[in-house]
Amino acid sequence: MSEPQPPPSSEPASNPVGPGDDAGPRQRDLLRVFKVLGPGLITGAADDDPSGIATYSQTGAQFGYGMLWTALYQIPLLLAVQEACARIGAVTGQGLAGVIKQHYSRHVLIAMVLLVVAANTINIGADIGAVADAAALVVDAPVWALALLTAATVLLLEVFVSYRVYARFLKWLALALLAYPATALIIEQPWREILYATFVPHIEFTASFLFIITGVFGTSISPYMFFWQASQEVEELLDRKVSMDEEGRPRLPRYYLSDMRLDVSVGMVTAELVQWFIIMTTASVLFRNGVTDIQTAADAAQALEPLVKSFPDAGQAAKVLFAAGVIGLGLLAIPVLAGSAAYALSEALGWKEGLSNKLGDARGFYGVIAVATLIGLLLNFIGVNPIKALVYTAVFNGIAAVPLLYVVARINGDRAIMGDSRGGPWSRTFVWLTFGVMALSGAALLYTVVVPR
Repeated sequence: MSEPQPPPSSEPASNPVGPGDDAGPRQRDLLRVFKVLGPGLITGAADDDPSGIATYSQTGAQFGYGMLWTALYQIPLLLAVQEACARIGAVTGQGLAGVIKQHYSRHVLIAMVLLVVAANTINIGADIGAVADAAALVVDAPVWALALLTAATVLLLEVFVSYRVYARFLKWLALALLAYPATALIIEQPWREILYATFVPHIEFTASFLFIITGVFGTSISPYMFFWQASQEVEELLDRKVSMDEEGRPRLPRYYLSDMRLDVSVGMVTAELVQWFIIMTTASVLFRNGVTDIQTAADAAQALEPLVKSFPDAGQAAKVLFAAGVIGLGLLAIPVLAGSAAYALSEALGWKEGLSNKLGDARGFYGVIAVATLIGLLLNFIGVNPIKALVYTAVFNGIAAVPLLYVVARINGDRAIMGDSRGGPWSRTFVWLTFGVMALSGAALLYTVVVPR
């Protein structure tokens, strides 16, 4: 049986993001880091899904180095939100929808669940299209057929294979993203300009700038990540067979919350580092050469050509690298999107949920996954450009995240729900700050659309 949880004071709420004070007696060596990596790392990898790759690529191509600062300044915001969601799941033993159902009105629950299901379904559709479009760069097959194959593959794997098992293999394909930092480092760069753009925010009050920055926020701090992170912590507790106390709350093992924070920190910082390199690479290769609008996957793949220029066919090699990254991250992210929608709806309706369950034990849960994936697939047959769909999906997520962040911020600071493990001052400040920043960004974008200058 797991070691009993220490008194609440040993997990201080005032240290919400970094390792807790309880970590002192244990040496945080590299072996331990790898040992604790789990839901946070998976969520961080899924954060750089095809929607993220497309949005960051368009950002670099359209604005050059002008938005590099977003990767740096999003780190504390993303960390605070994901740590809060993970802690909510770990402390309550419920997913986010379950907590909302227990402590808020039915109207709030329905609104939140419908919002995340709608956002996720649109995102699934855009990601399926992106995977098919990228695969078409290296496979001589119709895009529609590759989209069908993508959807079928995801459904079969998610229903019949443990997500953790196949995610372990897909992460190797995601290593193709290392091509972006490799490309950025082998070409001559104006490092002084890059560092300045990274630390000094550049803001333009134009519709195009506000559109893209809302997409950057939306693809980094996405609604599906909130629900997925909380639910995966619950799955983690089930895997470790953590017992419950008399109030039905998990008796967390010693160091559990500090390990969780380390896991989340590594995943989110890695996600933002990838974002920074994608923007820098596309700015260096595309923007500086006059390519300011990405229309196709082949356009986006041009950013990697300097890395493979020694190959006989540099363009084709760049396409292979780009396709490997998009396919790997797409097949990693689509189940996360479908799964988080299924967690939210199943908890709201009281269905048995969880990827640890067999199909026959959680038919409603897997039914939501199937329906969301199939509807997403159908969205690819209405003639929408896959790259444009990814960017518009990111913008939609940026707006949809605002009311969800409000609820997360309320739960994070609620002692009645979280007890002594509620967010400390820094956690509460940064979660509310994230809500404010994304609300302001979305409101400014809507203003420029409604009241054009």
